Amino acid sequence: MAIKDVIAAIRKEASITQEEMARRLYVTRQCVSRWEQGETTPGIDMVKLICVTFGVPLERFFDMPMSYYCQCCSMPIPDEEMHGTEADGSRSADFCKYCYDHGDFTAKGMTMDEFIEATAPMEAKALGVRSTRRSRSWPLCCHTSSAGARLRRTRRPTARRSVLPTATR
Repeated sequence: MAIKDVIAAIRKEASITQEEMARRLYVTRQCVSRWEQGETTPGIDMVKLICVTFGVPLERFFDMPMSYYCQCCSMPIPDEEMHGTEADGSRSADFCKYCYDHGDFTAKGMTMDEFIEATAPMEAKALGVRSTRRSRSWPLCCHTSSAGARLRRTRRPTARRSVLPTATR
């Protein structure tokens, strides 16, 4: 499904107008209309905001299965060498090498905002999506939603995010 169709479907599922969707996303109604007509596409930062605001997983935009993504940072991990390693040296089925190494998470003592800041550029590059943000600050994590976490290591967004939890599997 094309991104324009995904955006229109998300709006219709929420039973809202283009105007209401625009208000929730801090854009104009014309912007939403252009997305739905396929005249323009949102950047990765806006796609993330759409996911968070409407409680949809990122893979809906890219038509890929959940197992294709790191269950920590949501980066695609299609190749075996991109998978992290378990304590016994075997490849992790769930996490990428940037998040998980030798049976433990790599981001220790890091806030969720810092973690997103560190992994968002890698995720955008892996997905082949451009970033329209001029600053290095990213919005809420794409894989969190009001409907609850979709990825195994994700926490719901809060006003101030806490330090990443240790591995619980």
